[in-house]
Amino acid sequence: MTEAHTDERDVTRRTLLQRGAGAAAAGAALAFAGPPAAAHARPGPAADPLPATVAGVRLPDSAVARHTVAFAREVSSPSLFNHVLRSYVFGALVLDRQGARYDRELAFVAAVLHDLGLVEAFQTPAERFEVDGADAARRFLHRLRVPAGRLDVVWDAIALHTSAGIAARKRPEVALVSVGSALDFTGNGLENIPSDALTEVLGAFPRLEFKKVALETILSLCRTKPMGELMHPFAEVGRRHLPGFAVPTVEDLLVNAPFAQ
Repeated sequence: MTEAHTDERDVTRRTLLQRGAGAAAAGAALAFAGPPAAAHARPGPAADPLPATVAGVRLPDSAVARHTVAFAREVSSPSLFNHVLRSYVFGALVLDRQGARYDRELAFVAAVLHDLGLVEAFQTPAERFEVDGADAARRFLHRLRVPAGRLDVVWDAIALHTSAGIAARKRPEVALVSVGSALDFTGNGLENIPSDALTEVLGAFPRLEFKKVALETILSLCRTKPMGELMHPFAEVGRRHLPGFAVPTVEDLLVNAPFAQ
């Protein structure tokens, strides 16, 4: 979660775009190889168990859920760890109010792992952080012998969690991760959360300067893997805060396409 202290190269947008193909190839190779060895360690159950319920939402306590919580706690900052837990509770509160039926263990595991792509150990040079996180979650759950069909749902939930319009059309477990994480990140839908429930969620999982930590993380991604932000909302943060941030806009891509018109 710390910002990488790298030199900012002032390159043209065209040059950076040309470099993207090579960076993407390197990213694919690293994704195939997996994260560093330390990140492959099979985790044990969490020593500090979570509350059984928060704001009336039951937190799954299966073996897979406990291993997932222990793993996320080990690799994440406290602020990020609390964010993913709030995301599950908020998403569950919204879907439960709508009367949706879903696999609670599956939704919980996907929510708890949904931001692995923001952890340096799981980042590739050029993939979107959502894809990095989905790939890392698949590798982790495969080692726990989670069935392939359930792995696919978790992958979709993580890879699509910032694409609200798409996630909403998928399975409810996928929608839950998107709704819950967006609510905690932007406050969108907060009016649907009762005030007493909100107080309980924030008491169980405090925000711990989440806004500051999240902004620092976004800027770190823009510095260290700018092509991963191509056509990504994070690119706007890079353009605002980083001098010389040269990732092309959608307009640049269109205007510079090799066609006469």
